[in-house]
Amino acid sequence: MSDKKITNDSPKTAADSPGSDVFEGRHPAPSEKEWADKTLAPALDKSPEKPIGAPTGTNLDEHGRARFSTISNAPIRRLYTQADLPADWNYDQYLGYPGQPPYTRGIHPTGYRGKLWTMRMFSGFASPEETNQRYKYLLEHGGGGLSVAFDLPTLMGYDSDHPASEGEVGKCGVAIDSLEDMEILFDGIDLEKISTSMTINSPASVLWAMYLVVAETQGADWKKISGTIQNDILKEYIAQKEYIYPPAPSMRLVIDTFEFGSRFTPRFNTISISGYHIREAGSTALQELAFTIYDGVEYVEWARRRGLDVDEFGPRLSFFFNAHNDFFEEIAKYRAARKIWYRLMKDRFGARNDRTRLMRFHTQTAGVCLPAQQPLNNIARVALQALAAVLGGTQSLHTDAYDEALALPTEEAARIALRTQQIIAFESGVAQTIDPLGGSYFVEKQTLDMENRAFDYFAKLDQMGGMVKAIERGFPQKEIAEASYQYQRAVEANEKITVGVNDFVIDQESPKILYIGESVARAQNKKLKALRARRSNEEVRRRLDALKQAAAKTPAAGANGNISDANTMPYIVDAVRAYATVGEICEALRQVYGTYTEVSIT
Repeated sequence: MSDKKITNDSPKTAADSPGSDVFEGRHPAPSEKEWADKTLAPALDKSPEKPIGAPTGTNLDEHGRARFSTISNAPIRRLYTQADLPADWNYDQYLGYPGQPPYTRGIHPTGYRGKLWTMRMFSGFASPEETNQRYKYLLEHGGGGLSVAFDLPTLMGYDSDHPASEGEVGKCGVAIDSLEDMEILFDGIDLEKISTSMTINSPASVLWAMYLVVAETQGADWKKISGTIQNDILKEYIAQKEYIYPPAPSMRLVIDTFEFGSRFTPRFNTISISGYHIREAGSTALQELAFTIYDGVEYVEWARRRGLDVDEFGPRLSFFFNAHNDFFEEIAKYRAARKIWYRLMKDRFGARNDRTRLMRFHTQTAGVCLPAQQPLNNIARVALQALAAVLGGTQSLHTDAYDEALALPTEEAARIALRTQQIIAFESGVAQTIDPLGGSYFVEKQTLDMENRAFDYFAKLDQMGGMVKAIERGFPQKEIAEASYQYQRAVEANEKITVGVNDFVIDQESPKILYIGESVARAQNKKLKALRARRSNEEVRRRLDALKQAAAKTPAAGANGNISDANTMPYIVDAVRAYATVGEICEALRQVYGTYTEVSIT
């Protein structure tokens, strides 16, 4: 790790541990004291406060008063005023203007007045042929970008005909086995004009290579295509668990894509550092923020060890956050994230390029809080979550379908999800001004709290030697498991209400869902058999051997802007051009790196 650490030097206020009482830990202005004595006290005598949704007698503090909190269990005061902010709070230091440091109010000077966020709908199911038709449907209905969901075998680096793939082909996303499938997936879609995000991690470099070769066959210029590969292996070890190789070689593959992308694809984001799955695993908003940004710190540290200049690859780092149910907490999280990343890039890593200091992020509404019970209620939840993302300044947005908990979205559910974004964009008026909640005492206090407490986590992770070391110790996994347990306990105790699940329950038939049968697996297996019969298997073997030799070398930065001969990306691209499959390429790397089994955490 770099010995240049950043600690949180933002002033803390006396209200850092707020209680339920309006004055606890604070020094109110005389007018506020007068309000409390003359207006508030009589109202409380007449009608005591009750925790919203919680039954009488639950969710009380140690004084027996109603306890109000965010969905992440952070306390919320009755009233927020200037007394909740630091004594030296001023606009320039804590907010700044849009498009200027510290970017609390957004990275673009005109907000959404110049350009709306990209409406990027996550889609992928069954065969490449069927998903291609869904993509065209979404684009015809106003979608601005594509986001590819892959099936589980593809995510784990197996071909559809591998024994481990049985029963999973095409079920949670589209099945992609070879360049042939990627060609079908984007048939008739101009990759120079459409931005594409791919949710893929362990085999990210393989699927990205396939995308690049498809663009090449279309005649597209690699320097003009845009999009993102998720490629965030750290959050796999922390939360999602779709890893193949041990952490060190996995990180090496990620840095290979940084180096390759900086040279050949300057408009393509070679990573989307993802808090989404950390939150879906049960973390709090603060843990999502802290672990996600520190994952970004870890990637930068590893890239610098390779000899890469942060201003060379930094502008292509992007982030991916969850939009959960707690409206104001989520907005504060996004605002704090921009400010934190600016400070880290400027002070810890010495970034000189303004674009390196900008946090650009995608947001997806929270699938984890869209229950199967009364699924049409999820349309309202998604709308609120999406609105929070927009008010928080997201650059692109995916809205989940209301039937998320039941199956992959039907065509109707996908259209409603897209229409939700369009209604926010064109009917709500929220895109007409920048950061409309900026200056709210409540939002600014939550933003400061998020920033302060994230740096507290950073200090702990620095002491452990970085995120890879922390993962090996099980630290983030334990933190998330505890947060998840506490939330579930609160739901089961009815301290937190989920409408239609633990209150306002009705009996209702499940809606019609999208069903993926086993015919997809049979069709994919037939294509694979035909592909292996007509390609040059000797050429495939030769290129896979070359990849294994490169993977076995110790990587080093290339000289004069050239790619190191140990960078695996050029060899993966060559293997893809020869129609080597996802499973074959990943197996070649398994033979060099081995596989990873998580150590049990006690």
